[in-house]
Amino acid sequence: TTLARYFRQYLDIADKHGVGFVLDTPTWRANPDWGEKLGYSKVALSGIDMQAVSWARALAAPYVARGMTVLVNGVVGPRGDGYRIDTVMTPAEAETYHGDQVKAFRDASADMVSAITMTYAQEAAGIACAAMAVGLPSVISFTVETDGRLPSGESLRDAIETVDDETDGAPAYFMINCAHPSHFDAVLAGDGRWIRRIRGVRANASAKSHAELDAATELDPGDPVDLGRRYRAMRDRFGQIAVLGGCCGTDRRHIAAICEACL
Repeated sequence: TTLARYFRQYLDIADKHGVGFVLDTPTWRANPDWGEKLGYSKVALSGIDMQAVSWARALAAPYVARGMTVLVNGVVGPRGDGYRIDTVMTPAEAETYHGDQVKAFRDASADMVSAITMTYAQEAAGIACAAMAVGLPSVISFTVETDGRLPSGESLRDAIETVDDETDGAPAYFMINCAHPSHFDAVLAGDGRWIRRIRGVRANASAKSHAELDAATELDPGDPVDLGRRYRAMRDRFGQIAVLGGCCGTDRRHIAAICEACL
């Protein structure tokens, strides 16, 4: 299928470089609000989530058979828009709202759950709690604006510390995604515990703002080689950042350049 071909090109890059792979389920929008827009019931959504895990597991099987480590990652997206906050929940509300999707991942034997493109800390904390309740490791990935702050206005440090405080440090680690490295380089300063909790980056190809990207009519591929160099610079500063990938606008050229620069 088209989706399988898309993912295999990245699995092949990881295989070539002898590294493991976090294989996402294509479920970023499989939540009740978005499902309802398409006529899906909660039961149907859970079935889709479970099917996505099985699909990812089958896709990974030949690579695993060759000795590659592949983790099937159940992806949870924000309830609302990934670029702006239109629905605010408490951690308890978010745990309930996202709970069925997380349970479906558990029932289908996903290896982990990741909350991707989180725009404020409370929703992220709720997803971490939902994962903890069913015994799955969780990863929280925040997006930031060009000033390095979340769309909520929270600093990256405050958001990470809030989630850790609300969940007793439940997330396995934190990530940054859906932002260009130039947007958050300046805020990654010092050697505080919150920085050591960041272990992954999945950056955009473009240095444009969320607002600019939202209004764009053409894809901005940025500069793959420059992106790879920026990842290398981050790795040199923060050796714990070991989960490397791409977000909006990236393709196999960017991932290959990141691997060439960092591995």
